[in-house]
Amino acid sequence: MAPILSSQDPNMTQAANSLEPPSSRHLLGTDDMGRDVLIRILYGGRASLTVGFLSALVSLVVGIVIGSTAGYYSGLLDSVLMRLTDLFLSFPSLFVVLVVNLLLRETQMSFLRTGIIPVTIVIGSISWMELARLVRASFLSLGKKDFVEAARALGAKNSWIASRHILPNSLAPIIVNSTLLVSSSILMESGLSYLGFGVQPPTATWGNMLNRTQTHFYAAPWLGIFPGLMICFTVVAINFIGDGLRDMFDPYTVY
Repeated sequence: MAPILSSQDPNMTQAANSLEPPSSRHLLGTDDMGRDVLIRILYGGRASLTVGFLSALVSLVVGIVIGSTAGYYSGLLDSVLMRLTDLFLSFPSLFVVLVVNLLLRETQMSFLRTGIIPVTIVIGSISWMELARLVRASFLSLGKKDFVEAARALGAKNSWIASRHILPNSLAPIIVNSTLLVSSSILMESGLSYLGFGVQPPTATWGNMLNRTQTHFYAAPWLGIFPGLMICFTVVAINFIGDGLRDMFDPYTVY
């Protein structure tokens, strides 16, 4: 979408235009390197949203696999997987994200050192626990229903019962929780980039745009206000979508 709205290079510097306030020439002003803030917000939104959705997808896959396995088989396997989930929940998420991100930067695989891939992996790897518990609870509840017992009596395999009977009936809470994962991943990416451990420049994200605001906020407050507003509006919009999906999938909602 960003290249369609503007063909201008978001990393093109113009020192003579540095720290220009919003005007008809630059609607949201320029930063300390003369780059147009509006263009960088458009491209930064693409990066931030990509990290948010991909991180949520990683969390979704891990959470469904662990939660469904624990809920369907229960017993010892359930105890082991839930204690693993509790272990991940006991770690401070920001500390884990920083450590794992630093370790990825030292790897020999160049594609894991920069860009959105390492940030996506890191955020997705520490965001699946709540979803896993939610899926486990759904599987424990649905696993005792008559239609599941009927499938077992007919000789259906465990994988078939879990994937074709129980999981589709658990989609409502999973979809709603996924929208919350997207918004929390965007906030986490913004926080990491603001601290300098997220997506690295020159790639623009809303978080690393805020990082550059620290030394110029009083002289050029637009550098922090507009990216911050975009983060706020995006997260609120995604949360509203989640609320709407929750109402839509709630069987007790009266329209």
